[in-house]
Amino acid sequence: MALMALMAKKLTITVSDDVYTGLHRVIGRGRISRFLEGLCRPHLMGPELEAAYREMAADEGRESEALESVLRDVQDEPR
Repeated sequence: MALMALMAKKLTITVSDDVYTGLHRVIGRGRISRFLEGLCRPHLMGPELEAAYREMAADEGRESEALESVLRDVQDEPR
C-alpha cells in the first residue's frame, strides 16, 4: 500500500494549567506533539492505515531519516 508523504500542521489547543505543567514535567519540551499524536492516532485511523504506519515504523532506515528530520525541525524552532 503506497502512502502519501506525511505533512505536519500546527494546532493550538487549550488545556488547564495543571495539564500544561504536567506535560512539560513528564513528557518534556519538544516531545508533547509526538505524545499527543500517539494518543490520538489509534482513535482516528482505520485499521489498514494503522497497519501501514506500523510497517513504516518497522523500517529502521526510514525511521532514522524521520528522526533526523524531527531533530532538525526542533533545532530550527524559535525558543
